[in-house]
Amino acid sequence: MKRLTAALATTATLTLLLSACSGLTLPSNSGWQPPEVQVDESLEGLDRFTEQEPEWKDCGDGFECTRVGAPLDWNDPESETISLALVKKPATGTKLGTLFVNPGGPGSGGGQYVRDGVDGAVSKRLQESFDIVGWDPRGVGNSSAVYCYSDEELDEMLFGDPREDSGREPGSDEWIDEAREEARDFADDCLEGTGPLLAHVDTHSTAQDLDLLRHLAGDEKLNYLGYSYGTFIGTVYADMFPERAGKLVLDGAIAPDVTMHEVVLMQQQGFEQAMRAYLEHCLAGDDCFFTGTVDDAMLEIGAMLDEVDRNPMQAPDGRWVSVDTFMTAMITVLYSESSWPYLQVLFEEVSAGETDTAQLIADLYYSREYGEYTDNSTVAFSAINCLDYPRGVSVEEMRKQAAEIAEAAPIFGKYAGYGDISCEEWPFPGFDDRGPMNAKGSDPIMVVGTTGDPATPYAWSKRLADQLDDARLLTYNGEGHTAYNGASSCVNDTVDDYFVNGTVPSGPVDCD
Repeated sequence: MKRLTAALATTATLTLLLSACSGLTLPSNSGWQPPEVQVDESLEGLDRFTEQEPEWKDCGDGFECTRVGAPLDWNDPESETISLALVKKPATGTKLGTLFVNPGGPGSGGGQYVRDGVDGAVSKRLQESFDIVGWDPRGVGNSSAVYCYSDEELDEMLFGDPREDSGREPGSDEWIDEAREEARDFADDCLEGTGPLLAHVDTHSTAQDLDLLRHLAGDEKLNYLGYSYGTFIGTVYADMFPERAGKLVLDGAIAPDVTMHEVVLMQQQGFEQAMRAYLEHCLAGDDCFFTGTVDDAMLEIGAMLDEVDRNPMQAPDGRWVSVDTFMTAMITVLYSESSWPYLQVLFEEVSAGETDTAQLIADLYYSREYGEYTDNSTVAFSAINCLDYPRGVSVEEMRKQAAEIAEAAPIFGKYAGYGDISCEEWPFPGFDDRGPMNAKGSDPIMVVGTTGDPATPYAWSKRLADQLDDARLLTYNGEGHTAYNGASSCVNDTVDDYFVNGTVPSGPVDCD
């Protein structure tokens, strides 16, 4: 039984995958494959990496791709070489430099993101002025990657029979012991499948990779656009290399000092607030699944969750829609206001005991298509987060935190506790210090926050902007996760002017 591991991983860590998407789409795989990495092993130390000359090859449709080498362990330049895969859309006009883009995650690949969705990632104006480069961070996608579990084992973990878990109260000693055993099995499989790389997929190592990529691109300072978790990469980079941090836009920010408990609690509150925004819109129309008030509808959603928890549904393909799958489907749709129509269908089907839409959305979330997982985002997500956050929360503290989450988010929160167990058995320690970062000495950094963002609450963007030594807060008063290249011309123009003209607002900017 592996289902407890999946439930813990889903609810306890930063929500994944749709960080910069404007709506629901099925997984896409253009099949791009960069050339093999070529490092001059006759050079010593970091020279074998900094003296590389990347070989860009045509990847079709005007895109180019390559691989570069990086040290497995940045503290040991003589360690083995890992590869980083990159995709580039060359500037269509006069080139000002290279703009690196990361869509979030952790676990999402920037190469596929740029290759299949560059127009969603950046505006035409930025495409004209910059080479747009997305890369798969270490541990992810076409770079040297984390490997855990076969597709069949992932299906069992994510969609196995939840009735096998019945009779054990979440948070009880028996339940915790079994969850730890499942987490240990998952961690052991990841170590066996991945090897030494598993110890070095942390975000600080990724930030050092990014500085290498900046150097190889020939830019004196980094130009960077990060969404969601990608904002944490940018923040870590700016704090490590402030003198090389040029124009950085961090959209949907994660405050670097936020604890795992705060992440879970504030996200559950955020998704409940987003659900309320949807329900207010829905109830004002003529064809809403719910009736009555927003509070009435929220209680009905809670009752639906409880019913699916008691009586999970088996789909025609044999997989199960548990309460975790139902939660995943709802949360995924709440990322973007443009995806709200899926909620009507989801609620109609689940109330009738049907599973099609819940499975469709969950498969999107987990990058599963036709029975296969098209990337390693699900397992890379866990591997990166288990290194990025401190560990060592006692069982008593976990129980206290679970109660706080359930009280703060009474509809969703009861299903979101005990996530610390998922990393307890990880074979390598987590990062000890998740304190504030100020990037003292950097150029002005633009932090973008959306007031109705459920996944990275607006409070985190304000918190990060306050921490950074030189930052401008750009506020979008609206719904959804991330704001740039969306509906607000105010946001889009402010960001584009910053990148292209170097226009730095004199103070905070407020956009509708």
